Amino acid sequence: MPVREKADSHAYYNTSPECWNVYTEVLEAEYSDAVLFGNVHQLTVDSYAVQHAGGIHPDKSVVIHLIGLHLVYVRGIRPTSVAPQLQQVATGVKSWPHFEPPTKLWALTVADVALVAGIHGRHASAVREWSEEVWRAWAAHHAEIAALAARHLVV
Repeated sequence: MPVREKADSHAYYNTSPECWNVYTEVLEAEYSDAVLFGNVHQLTVDSYAVQHAGGIHPDKSVVIHLIGLHLVYVRGIRPTSVAPQLQQVATGVKSWPHFEPPTKLWALTVADVALVAGIHGRHASAVREWSEEVWRAWAAHHAEIAALAARHLVV
């Protein structure tokens, strides 16, 4: 991301202040539109979190967000129904595995969503395209993620 003089930082994710600011711009568009929020906000949060795995970003967060993507793309659960499932996992898992993040250059990022943020139809499709790429990039861990979800969910 290009450097911004007044970019806010966020220590939780493995991200630059500039990238974090772009992410918050996308979130602002989603928070401002109830339909958009319901359709893609969970995917936005999950995708951003796992695309920024590593560094001080806790394994628990990475795993929870990967399970969120699993629930949508493998189990076919609507994004609006994912959060309660993730809460169930968060309270059930006692030891969080470490999944080594993919080592790839990302074709799509939150910046691609920011280019169309808030534009009906385009925002949602950009999030879905981005989140599908992020989910595919973690393919090496899909079986372990599915097993964790199966053990800790009553879905």
